Amino acid sequence: MIIEERYYICHPGRSQEFLTIFEEGCLAIQARILGCFIGMWETEIGGDLSQIVHMWGYTDLEDRARRRTKLFKNKAYMKQVARLLPCVMTMENRILVPARFSPVGGSDPHTGAGAIRVTL
Repeated sequence: MIIEERYYICHPGRSQEFLTIFEEGCLAIQARILGCFIGMWETEIGGDLSQIVHMWGYTDLEDRARRRTKLFKNKAYMKQVARLLPCVMTMENRILVPARFSPVGGSDPHTGAGAIRVTL
């Protein structure tokens, strides 16, 4: 399993607009095509208060590439992306590989108190 972690810095005052467009126009399409939506977060304290982070899980890089190619061919999704882009100042992306003991995607996951499980 790999996890894609994506950061957006929104223009000041546009974070809530971004979240609304994403929730109402993008999420259902992405969830159907990409599969494993892990979550989306906003910065509350510290750092850039216009930052939004979301994560998606994939089997491997080939799975990610295949699913994202299909997503970008979806006309309804691309229409929503066009609405989102004016809200965004910068984007960053990175691929995370879970440690063996990670409860999310690890080969020998910790299952004790506080552990969560995300499966593909």
